[in-house]
Amino acid sequence: MKIFLDTIGCRLNQAEIESLGRQFRAAGHAIVATAGEADLAVVNTCTVTAEAASDSRAAVRRANRRGAGNVVVTGCWATLEPEKAAELPGVLRIVPNQRKDRLAADLLGLPQEFFDLEPLARQPLPGLHQRTRGFIKVQDGCDNACTFCITTVARGAGRSRPVEDVLADVNAALEGGTQEIVLTGVHLGSWGQDFKIPRHLGELVSALLIRTSAPRLRLSSLEPWDLDDEFFSLWKEPRLCRHLHLPLQSGSAGVLKRMRRKTSPQAFSRLVESARTIIPEVAITTDIIVGFPGETDEEFAETLEFVRAMQFSGGHVFTYSARPGTPASRMHNQVHGDVARMRSHALCAVLAESAGAYRRKFLGRTLSVLWESTDQFSDAGWRLEGWTDNYLRVTATSPEPRWNHLDAVQLTGVDHETMTGVILAGNS
Repeated sequence: MKIFLDTIGCRLNQAEIESLGRQFRAAGHAIVATAGEADLAVVNTCTVTAEAASDSRAAVRRANRRGAGNVVVTGCWATLEPEKAAELPGVLRIVPNQRKDRLAADLLGLPQEFFDLEPLARQPLPGLHQRTRGFIKVQDGCDNACTFCITTVARGAGRSRPVEDVLADVNAALEGGTQEIVLTGVHLGSWGQDFKIPRHLGELVSALLIRTSAPRLRLSSLEPWDLDDEFFSLWKEPRLCRHLHLPLQSGSAGVLKRMRRKTSPQAFSRLVESARTIIPEVAITTDIIVGFPGETDEEFAETLEFVRAMQFSGGHVFTYSARPGTPASRMHNQVHGDVARMRSHALCAVLAESAGAYRRKFLGRTLSVLWESTDQFSDAGWRLEGWTDNYLRVTATSPEPRWNHLDAVQLTGVDHETMTGVILAGNS
């Protein structure tokens, strides 16, 4: 059977479809690049915002319209709105998050133990979701109670994967030639807290650095209250990518309190200062929500000033989207959409300014770049795009495709959100 895998949303969803791809391959099936080639499509959905839910519905319709014989829908949106998902054309089955790990076994009529054997070497997914980086799920669910978040409802309580299981997935990825491992989870920093004898994420990171040969190890989003100086000391190991994504959500103490976030602007600022002291030149990116219920002009001004002071190397700005079932959706004083959009534009401008300043620090420097995509633009030339360990996007040209290669690149220019570079001689 030919199977097409599609996903909307976060890196965790990417990790999950990569895992599904390995399971289907282990059972003798082929993963194809487009829905038009497929007998079956699996769409992993998202519902973190209203836009993500809309994109998820569109992905299901697109898979059916382009010729997939049947569509299986899973993920957060399908878990929360299974009836609506089932009404979409071509849908064969709805698989809630609670059964997602068993999706391949249930669909193929195989015992789950069939997939507990030595995992196959990773093969990057074909098509749109092809990645050089291997996304590894180490944790799922969340025990926080942020008032805006629907993911905790869709994913359930926090639960961690054992070290040995993570190691097996990482080694399978490395066997397949992966140069960078990305650890993912809904609340990654809580890894190990649900074990009988609680453990800390730092122990997992240390184990992977000691017991694997991963050239690069990157961590996805981390809640600021899970981190401390001892954790930052792990970055003495140069294989650990110098990038921390720390969701701020708001620079106003009052808004953070209504969001029920376990931090304050002062605590967040101290954490960033500590990280920058211990990890030289670390890239710190963030997420911010504008237009949260009750956000006043004064509170937004606090956020704007705080973000300006933090000098983030990048970030995402989300206009608040009321998600049914969350406490925030029932709060009074919902902010008008036009106001929220104006605030979003202002905040994006501040983030773009600080991100540009961070990139310019590296002009003339030589950094290692992992090429994520390659496009041939002439008979004798390829355009490459990839990432440094500190998450600078870099483009260069080459007489050969160098997809999944790590190259020393001299950074020569800045073009909007991307740096341009020249590949140095001597790369393998």
